[in-house]
Amino acid sequence: MYAEVGNWLVVQNRLLDHPVRAGQIVAVPHPDGSPPYVVHWLDDERTSVVFPGADAVVTSAPPRRAPVPTDT
Repeated sequence: MYAEVGNWLVVQNRLLDHPVRAGQIVAVPHPDGSPPYVVHWLDDERTSVVFPGADAVVTSAPPRRAPVPTDT
C-alpha cells in the first residue's frame, strides 16, 4: 500500500449495516509511502496512527458521503 499526505483512507466495515470509515492522511512517516499512516477521521474528528488492513483502500479524492434523509 502506498499513500501521500492529503490522500484518503477508506475502511470498509465487516458488518453490512455499519458505515465505512474515512479519514484524510495527515502524515506518512516512511519516505516510501508505506504504513503506518496518521489519519484524521471524519466521523469523530480524531487523529490516530493506522496500520491499514485488507479492508482499507487509499484514494486521492475525498469519499462520497451518503445523502442525509430529510423529514417531509
